[in-house]
Amino acid sequence: MNNPFHRRSSRTRLRAGLGATGVLTAAALVLSGCGANDDPQAEETASSAPASGELVVGSADFPESQVIAEIYAGALNSAGITATTRPNIGSREIYYRALEDGSVQILPEYSGNLLLFADPEATAESAGEIMDALPEALEQESPDANIAVLEPAEAESKDAMVVTQATAEKYGLESIEDMAKVCDQLTIGAPTTFQERAYGLPGLLEKYGCEPGGFEAINDGGGEATLQALLTDRIQVADIYTTTPSIEENGLVVLEDPENNFIAQQVLPLVNLDAVNDQAREVLNNVSSMLTTEDLIELNQAVSGDRKEDPKTAAERWLKEKGLME
Repeated sequence: MNNPFHRRSSRTRLRAGLGATGVLTAAALVLSGCGANDDPQAEETASSAPASGELVVGSADFPESQVIAEIYAGALNSAGITATTRPNIGSREIYYRALEDGSVQILPEYSGNLLLFADPEATAESAGEIMDALPEALEQESPDANIAVLEPAEAESKDAMVVTQATAEKYGLESIEDMAKVCDQLTIGAPTTFQERAYGLPGLLEKYGCEPGGFEAINDGGGEATLQALLTDRIQVADIYTTTPSIEENGLVVLEDPENNFIAQQVLPLVNLDAVNDQAREVLNNVSSMLTTEDLIELNQAVSGDRKEDPKTAAERWLKEKGLME
């Protein structure tokens, strides 16, 4: 998005696509900090200060976020910018505050869910609309912190309502619209925060009239525990990311979402601009220019599939394949 500077009142805001260091800012130059385990210990860890001059890349509490964080840190280190990772901080409600207080400086994020976190009343659905809406939403959410998103990747990973083939056949399910007709007979499994987030149970009720017969909180980001609950019919519907390898491996059915409850979710870096300079932004934007949805699927297969590869190892292999690490 090659947009010029935009001003709102007396505050200057950068827009994504301003050359290699394009950003979407949350506020003027003011000094400032998808998983769901709201762990007080995680919050305490998030507030520990980084070493001077060192960038800390945090992640949420699920493998895809962890491997993207390792990609960001690896690319920065290869460019001569010291960076470490702080994985498994917790849910968005926890790691976003760590970015505001400066204990982490960079986080992998998903454009649509970030927008709904900052502005639960947002109506944007397409990738472009979401990127246009983010500056004001982030500014309203963090008026005293210099928070911004950088360039989005083509890569997209979004929540989806997923069922087994047997459940799809039993109830005639192809879409969430179909699911809504029998919703009171179904138990949905998802992270705890799905009960209150705009695209979770509130969104399903508002857009489809779907009020499930039961809800089971499973805080593994659509991972193995969620899969086993689905395959054993303890739950009939699961919130699983579209790039999760278990969908294809187990012949699961992703229900169509005609009302766009789950809006566009481009992967992008969320940063504290007081710590992330132009050189670091350029490195991160370069990563975004190369990261595809197919890459995410392959990376997820590596870290969450049978290989159970360490996120850092998978990230380094990707960086070498893209020529971003020797």
